Amino acid sequence: MNIAVVGLGYWGPNLVRNFSKIPGVQVKYGCDLSKKNLLKVKKDFPSIICTENFSEVLSDSSVEAIAIATPMSTHFSLVRQALLAGKHVLVEKPMTQTSTEARELISIAKQKKKVLMVGFTFVYSETVRKIKKLIEKNYFGQLYYYDSTRINLGLIQKDSNVIWDLAPHDLSILGYLIQEKPISLQAFGSSFIGKKEVEVAHLFLKYRNKMTAHINISWLSPVKIRTILIGGSKKMIVYNDVEPSEKLRVYDKNVSLPFDKISPFSPAYRSGDILIPHIDQKEALLSELQHFIECIKMNKTPLTNGTTGLDVIELLEATDLSLVSKSEIILS
Repeated sequence: MNIAVVGLGYWGPNLVRNFSKIPGVQVKYGCDLSKKNLLKVKKDFPSIICTENFSEVLSDSSVEAIAIATPMSTHFSLVRQALLAGKHVLVEKPMTQTSTEARELISIAKQKKKVLMVGFTFVYSETVRKIKKLIEKNYFGQLYYYDSTRINLGLIQKDSNVIWDLAPHDLSILGYLIQEKPISLQAFGSSFIGKKEVEVAHLFLKYRNKMTAHINISWLSPVKIRTILIGGSKKMIVYNDVEPSEKLRVYDKNVSLPFDKISPFSPAYRSGDILIPHIDQKEALLSELQHFIECIKMNKTPLTNGTTGLDVIELLEATDLSLVSKSEIILS
């Protein structure tokens, strides 16, 4: 299967590297407007045809699928052209700039009977998949909260704010783990460097089962932190993605109020063992790309399909409304 990777800046070379690991898959084209990026990829992968002309990729009938890792503002146009040219498409998050654009791409993919997949890489990580299995087994009991800190110094984007850049990771993880949409959302943000786009933000989401989610994201942190805490009535979990090993720790801890005590000032705390589950060290991106290829070959709907991408876009649009109105947005 011949693949083309469009966009060879920050993320594109990772796509090329991982596609090249899949038996029976060949990255035939690398496409980018930067000669520097093209030369770098050509040096590492000499067999790839490097081009600045996207039309050249579209017109090659031997190319079955295109992976797009370009700036968000270009996603809609490039994905639309690729689908209309009869190519399967993997597009990096966010899928589009608006939900209207996302719906149009979903419609075209359905009409052309092509796979449209969105690159929510964390959904394919072994750690998140392990958490999903534990939740399905009711290991944590009733879920109370999801608390994420996703902060770093940069990379400041030209065509999006920090919410559109970083929040899709957690919004896609939440959608995968919880399998339901939030009933309300509120966003708080601040601008310092550019004075226009939000660079530091906090999101607060509410769910029907009284679970809440808090997401702290920033481009202006002196340290890189990628931590998720999930609290339940039985157990709690800490997922530290920066940790090279032992990324996941399950704490046998909880707190409850004795039924014979009216006052909430006498809670019962229970502290048990700490479990460090074994997690396979397979790269999440490789799993994602293998899934993409499998969906093409088997005519399957991807786990992170166009509808998944649309769900995230709608939540991102709600954060824009919340920032402007400075209020909680009730979601239908």
